[in-house]
Amino acid sequence: MSSPNLPVAPPAFSGRVSERRSILARMLSGPIGRNLGLIIALAALYAVGAVTAGDRFTNIENVLTIVRFASITGVLSIGVTFVIIAGGIDLSVGSVLGLATVVATLPRVQLFVEQTNWIVMVLIALGVGLLAGIINGVVIAYGNVVAFMATLAMLVAARGLAEILSNRTTQIVRVRGFLDFFRADFLGVPVLIWIFVLVAVVGWIVLNRTTFGRRTVAIGGNRQASRLAGLKVKRHTVALYALAGFTAGIAAIMMLGRTTAGTSTHGTLYELDAIAAVVVGGTLLVGGRGTITGTVFGVLIFATLTNVFTQNNLSTSVQALAKGVIIVVAVLLQQRFATRDRT
Repeated sequence: MSSPNLPVAPPAFSGRVSERRSILARMLSGPIGRNLGLIIALAALYAVGAVTAGDRFTNIENVLTIVRFASITGVLSIGVTFVIIAGGIDLSVGSVLGLATVVATLPRVQLFVEQTNWIVMVLIALGVGLLAGIINGVVIAYGNVVAFMATLAMLVAARGLAEILSNRTTQIVRVRGFLDFFRADFLGVPVLIWIFVLVAVVGWIVLNRTTFGRRTVAIGGNRQASRLAGLKVKRHTVALYALAGFTAGIAAIMMLGRTTAGTSTHGTLYELDAIAAVVVGGTLLVGGRGTITGTVFGVLIFATLTNVFTQNNLSTSVQALAKGVIIVVAVLLQQRFATRDRT
């Protein structure tokens, strides 16, 4: 008499393997996976540069040049990251940078600075950026003007005001203490890079470890729900654009240190570079998700790409084409991740 076929229990370890795979899949589909992709892309670009340009690309001086080149756009991008995570946009940061460099280097300002301290020049540039950001925020939050139009108006107005104040001339920085500080090295690394690192670290802490950061993400995820939950959405919006303006002021100081001159042409199209770096770094244009780490990698990817093309004497037109392809691919990947998150 044959015994009935009894169900056989699956091995215990198969459940654990499945669970480990699901955990790994969640990790790779989250911020860790997206940042890993950026690291791989950056490493691939570095490998291409090393193969095509050799020692000219891989030596430490060139690596520092890449990061120094990325530092100004990187600082701008940190502020823009907060704005985009909250569902906004800021097209004016490049023009605000240019305006801040002009105001800080006006002859009367420099004369006053020479009689006092070069820190005054720094405070003036920061003040110009902060004021422009507050104006953007007030117009958007309390004037109910679409962020795209409000910041586009600031882009045009700030550039025009910079041209009027400077009479379309280049204003040379004559304050020796300012130049000595911002063109110096610390532990063999340029001060501009240290400023970028400091801004990135502070930005990461604010976004990930403070109530301000959590509110920013919440507002970007669902503005109406955030308002009903008691968040001061309008006040927070003003603070976000003020932050973007403040980082534009920091970038203006760095630009003065790098070029030793203030001009209305400084920062031209930098806002597009900043937005592109933020998007490539994984921040959703619709808001609700983004990382400072991703933005830093996005900035470094574009800076490395530019350096690779420069080292190989390729035209700027090809560089622009490559950047455009990278941006399109990043947006397509964003749409894929956003669709998968909703399902």
